[in-house]
Amino acid sequence: MKYFDKNTWFWILIGALFFLPFLGGVHLFDWDEVNFAELAREMVMSGDWLHMTINFETFTEKPPLFFWLQASSMELFGIGEYAARFPNALLGIIVLPFLYISGKFLVDRKFGFFWALSWFGATLPFLYFKSGIIDPYFNFFIFNGLFFLIHFLWKRNQVNFIFLSKSARFYLVVGGIFIGLAILTKGPVAYLIIFLTLVAYAISKSLRFGMKISDFLIYSLVALGVFLLWFLVEYSFNGPDFIVDFTIRQWELLTTNDAGHGGFPAYHFVVLLLGCFPASIFALRGLGKIEGLHPHVADFQRWMIILLSVVLVLFSLVGTKIIHYSSMAYYPISFLSALSLWQISEFPRKHKIWIAISLSFIAFIAIVVSVALPWAGMHVDDIIHLFDKDPFAKANMDAEVPWSLWDYIPAIILLFTIIGYWIYRKRNPSFSFRLLFFGNAVWVFAALIFFIGKVERISQRAAVEFFESHAQEEVYFVNYGYKSYVPWFYGEVQPYVDPKAYKREWLYHGQVDRDVLIATKVNKVGQMIREIPDAQLLYHKNGFYFYRRKAYAR
Repeated sequence: MKYFDKNTWFWILIGALFFLPFLGGVHLFDWDEVNFAELAREMVMSGDWLHMTINFETFTEKPPLFFWLQASSMELFGIGEYAARFPNALLGIIVLPFLYISGKFLVDRKFGFFWALSWFGATLPFLYFKSGIIDPYFNFFIFNGLFFLIHFLWKRNQVNFIFLSKSARFYLVVGGIFIGLAILTKGPVAYLIIFLTLVAYAISKSLRFGMKISDFLIYSLVALGVFLLWFLVEYSFNGPDFIVDFTIRQWELLTTNDAGHGGFPAYHFVVLLLGCFPASIFALRGLGKIEGLHPHVADFQRWMIILLSVVLVLFSLVGTKIIHYSSMAYYPISFLSALSLWQISEFPRKHKIWIAISLSFIAFIAIVVSVALPWAGMHVDDIIHLFDKDPFAKANMDAEVPWSLWDYIPAIILLFTIIGYWIYRKRNPSFSFRLLFFGNAVWVFAALIFFIGKVERISQRAAVEFFESHAQEEVYFVNYGYKSYVPWFYGEVQPYVDPKAYKREWLYHGQVDRDVLIATKVNKVGQMIREIPDAQLLYHKNGFYFYRRKAYAR
């Protein structure tokens, strides 16, 4: 099979045009973006890429692979937002042609195009590659680990209609390597996802699916071996305490809302339904029987449905509810969407009215939001009372944000997109799909340009600018009453000589040897004054209050 054809280069170009621009156009957002970028910054500052730190204290929550990528990017571009987000943008340029090639291999060129299109034009999957979070690489490695495992099973069981040039053992080992890389990126939950998917698939096939225990052991040992290459080195630095702390932390993340983000049981279903628009609607159709599929494609559909189910169930049971936890589902959702698009293009009668109505309903919600944001920004006095019960949010509305009529452009883009889809949905379904997904991608891109900077200015910029303005001073930085790594990243904090400087209790109450600059939120001011009575107010802005605690006079 010829891997690089005109469509391959088309998707590489599209990825570069949409994912690379404006990466550094807005400050990093809390929580994860700043957290991960600070880890990478400290790697660069210390020169120690094996011993991970946050605020220059040992960090055991995540393995290092993604932070190595971010640190490498910072070495190339300098420390900043662009460098922190560049690795994911680069992966986006890889994923789109990868999906196209994979789809062409499984079915045909049209299907491959629809698979890449379903990802590119879906809201959250698009945003995924404009961020500095860890999940894009984590999920890419997991998917490839499963993808090659499926190839192993097809080769071992001599599945018809598909040609696999390598040996079965090759696919098994490569799949294990990818799972090892996934574990090295975010932890053992990668292996858990694969294990649960395998178990569910085996049950669906009455335990007769052609994989021996010895094969699974080889797959697992290869994955473990990749992870242990780092783990053993870390062990030499941290001893058994590192193993214990790492394991405990992974369990806490799975079983509690330790990260401070709880949610209702159907949280991830709603996130994926709305966030993966419009692919999610077509994916619902892809859950059913698809006409004209070869047996191996139908089998892959089964795998993707099971993977989607495992992700939904697993992360619905997890105590912590964060929007990107279920992002592994983007791969099966985009595949199932592509199946629907392919089927409808082959059999236009399958383009049911409920699909169009569902798409229009979610598009209507997005259009309303796209209109409401600039309208609210231009009519703050009319809506300010809505925030009376949230002093911080109310104070955020004082931010000077230049909203204008131009900010309605994203809403207009999406409106014309959905109108165009309706016009062409029957006369030319394939064209309507391209219009719908490319239009949604342009809407997301436009929303980032017009909205994200303004939202960031309202929500956190005052704090960012405060720490940036004092970055060169001999002071200690700390926040009070909320979690954020903004003080360290934007304050360009260097390692402290005095170990007490890493303890909040000493910074709040101790005989400090340099001034302490403290940021807090308006709803925490009273509590902070009672706890730190010698803190002197510098100023307040947009819900943030900034204090200075003077150095102890000897």
